Amino acid sequence: MSEDLTLDEFQQVEPEENSEWQESNLDDLLSDLLTGSRPTGGGLDEGKYISIGGTQIDSEGYIDLHDLVYIPDNYFEQVQETQLQKHDILVVKDGANTGDVAIAWESDDRIVTNEHLFTLRADSTINPPYLFYFLLSHQGWKQINGTITGSAQEGINRGFTGKVDIQYPSVSEQRKIATVLYTVDRAIEKTQEIKDQLKRVRDGVRQDIFYRGVQKTGFKRTVDELKEIYLGTIPKDWKLRRVNDVCSHVVDCPHSTPSYSEEGTPVVRTSEIEDGRYYPEESPRVDEQGYQNRISRLEPKPGDVVFTREAPIGEAFKIPEGMRLCLGQRLIQFRPEEGVLDPDFFIELLYSDMIQSWFERSARGSTSTHINVGDIKKMNIPIPSIEEQYRIVNILGGFRKQLDSEQNLLSTYKCLKRGLQQDLLSGTVRTIDTNIEVPDEIAQHG
Repeated sequence: MSEDLTLDEFQQVEPEENSEWQESNLDDLLSDLLTGSRPTGGGLDEGKYISIGGTQIDSEGYIDLHDLVYIPDNYFEQVQETQLQKHDILVVKDGANTGDVAIAWESDDRIVTNEHLFTLRADSTINPPYLFYFLLSHQGWKQINGTITGSAQEGINRGFTGKVDIQYPSVSEQRKIATVLYTVDRAIEKTQEIKDQLKRVRDGVRQDIFYRGVQKTGFKRTVDELKEIYLGTIPKDWKLRRVNDVCSHVVDCPHSTPSYSEEGTPVVRTSEIEDGRYYPEESPRVDEQGYQNRISRLEPKPGDVVFTREAPIGEAFKIPEGMRLCLGQRLIQFRPEEGVLDPDFFIELLYSDMIQSWFERSARGSTSTHINVGDIKKMNIPIPSIEEQYRIVNILGGFRKQLDSEQNLLSTYKCLKRGLQQDLLSGTVRTIDTNIEVPDEIAQHG
């Protein structure tokens, strides 16, 4: 199997050629269906044994060990049967991500599950990684999602396994299919790691730049050339200017939900902005009348900066050339003064530690924190000369180009994975590479 996977490596088949595939109820393919619990009063902040739940399962199929909760040693004996084993498949029972699925690629004696997870253990009929990828696919997700009950507290019960049907070929082909998808997952992981490392380096460089600036000579400013302001330390020759003095417009978004249409102009939502980048492919659309309604205060144009003031606070992007869009809710539109505030510099400034810290201190509200438009307008921000702004953008822009490249590669891999899941797990296409080497992570029972 080649390192750079494409659909060309697989052979399309007609439905009648697919006769050796079987369909079974999920319940008939399991040796165990378990669920855990937690001690009364919750867990501990530290300890030997970790209790994981729905918050540790993400939509991509990974177990994310963050915000960990520990349990007492004596309680571990009560939930020991849920101790994480290699190829355990975890399904979220309730909460915001009900139905999300993950797999344990290795055993971990420290980890048990709580009452918000089901642990599925496959019998010898089916390869566990194949079963995981099937449940993770759209075919599997749709069936699991269809078993959700309740309104105030949605969830799935133990009976969900009797309502999900699994299609599968021979164990040998199951392993090959799982290997292909596992290989793509490793490419996704590797690309994400590169992207994360780039971000860490970029963030360190950015922090230093907004501390000492970038002089024309290339030399760093000395301590004597710095000054303290309410945001932190900046170069002495940088000016403090109010946002509404360096932007010709600072405009709040319409406080209403638009009527969406199948086609038309993208409506930017806060969830589609991340780390200076906007993902328009995820945006809903409005027709021309809807667009005109959304731009009554100010029509967005290339070079404007769009900023999230709530859910989450502090994300931003610059509208690129050739893009037509309008704002959804919880957004602010800035139009930087030409020759005074460079839009790309403004983006980098908004993501700097000093400004992000100010957002945290200035956020209002308890259930849904937000930044008021009036506070943003009056905020004093450090402004270097336009020439130094360009030098800063030149340095940090190099990181942004690299990050964009890695993000594009990541999107390509994820798109490939979706296509492979759809076609390989339905038997629409079959691998023609009979020499696929099945790794240990895949080749267990089943």
